[in-house]
Amino acid sequence: MTAPIRLAVIGMGKIANDQHLPAIAANPDFDLVATVSRSGEPVGDLPLFPNIDALIASGPVVDAVALCTPPQVRRAIAATALAQGWHVFLEKPPGATLAEVVTLENAAQAAGASLFASWHSRYAHGVEPARAWLAARTIQRVTVTWREDVRVWHPGQEWIWAAGGFGVFDPGINALSIVTRILPRPFFLEDAVLDVPANRQAPIAARLNFRDDAGVPIAADFDWRQEGPQHWDIVVETDQGILRLADGGATLTLPTGETPTQADGLHGEYPGLYARFAEVIRAGTSDVDVAPLRHVADAFLRGKRETVEPFVE
Repeated sequence: MTAPIRLAVIGMGKIANDQHLPAIAANPDFDLVATVSRSGEPVGDLPLFPNIDALIASGPVVDAVALCTPPQVRRAIAATALAQGWHVFLEKPPGATLAEVVTLENAAQAAGASLFASWHSRYAHGVEPARAWLAARTIQRVTVTWREDVRVWHPGQEWIWAAGGFGVFDPGINALSIVTRILPRPFFLEDAVLDVPANRQAPIAARLNFRDDAGVPIAADFDWRQEGPQHWDIVVETDQGILRLADGGATLTLPTGETPTQADGLHGEYPGLYARFAEVIRAGTSDVDVAPLRHVADAFLRGKRETVEPFVE
């Protein structure tokens, strides 16, 4: 495929409007042809459909869809799109369960379509230089602090507190997507504590302890109750000093004080995601890494649940 990829965006919430639409508009590989949402306004003169079945029935020519819906409902929509032979971009997390993502990957292969499980934080400017620098060092300890105010970043999003909504792991999985990318060895969960509000199904905070194959400890502190300054930081202690990733991976500081960034010329995480989506479509491949989701699943499997005060927005 060499012509622009005709794309429909499904799920026109905050992330679609704030991140997806600007990235699509700036990428000549894509031509936005329709949007799908149960509510909201059309984008310019483009048609707006209430669901994917209405999109299919209307007959617009579509090559690919970007799914920005909550994860609990995404599998059925993605399966329908793949059955049409459409390429599928999955907003993070790629699904509500590991099994459904594997099922979608198999469906994409059977349909000859591309499936892209996106992890936007991996496209932050400091991530790839951090990965390259750590590859030649001995890692001694990793500390992750991901603390933000849910009222600021996810106002009114009730689905996120329901079963399958991930709770604090919605931002926490961003940290895990970076750590699984920059560390040279796989790691596993040893123990976790999940703070679950008395009136919710999903945790508002989590403390996790991992260890890699060489015995290196990795500690993560995720919290949605942070007021004041927000923290999205990863600190890696090595035999040659401390590497720091701040601002969700956007700012890398090496022990020398250097602050290198990736040299691909992209500005922002979502432009990088759409460049990668176009790449896998044109190559006829898929990009589905479930490592971050696997660690979240392990936290729910092994984590100790502690009931905390109700959360009222």
